[in-house]
Amino acid sequence: MSVDQVMPDEAARLVESEGYVYIDVRSVPEFDQGHPAPAVNIPLLHADEQSGQMTPNPDFVQVVKANYPEDAKLVLGCRTGQRSDHAAQLLQSMGYQTVVNMRCGFSGEMTPFGQVVNPGWEEVGLPVSHDSGEGVSYASLAEKSEGS
Repeated sequence: MSVDQVMPDEAARLVESEGYVYIDVRSVPEFDQGHPAPAVNIPLLHADEQSGQMTPNPDFVQVVKANYPEDAKLVLGCRTGQRSDHAAQLLQSMGYQTVVNMRCGFSGEMTPFGQVVNPGWEEVGLPVSHDSGEGVSYASLAEKSEGS
């Protein structure tokens, strides 16, 4: 089953008008530098502080399940739309029915040379936040999954 793809304007409309939750699957440092205003952060991958390499977050599905039931309506996004597409497919395989991927992500789809082909959330001019507090940050969401 393939994941439905939406552009940033449609993702914003789904969150604003249809009760979707926006899950930003970028790493905590990426999220903290700015994210879609309605987003919560549950990273698919973590940035390893020593090597700078990205490593899988083994608790990704557990934290999503601890915070959102399988009938929740979810928009997933990342920097360019690739990680979030993978995360959306993973959640679909775990029983989530209403999951869409935001193509273009926060920064936009780019050529191998870094030229933006399709603008992302930020470039389209949608609201951006730097709030990483309670209920938004990965740390606060992960707390709900402890012991479950």
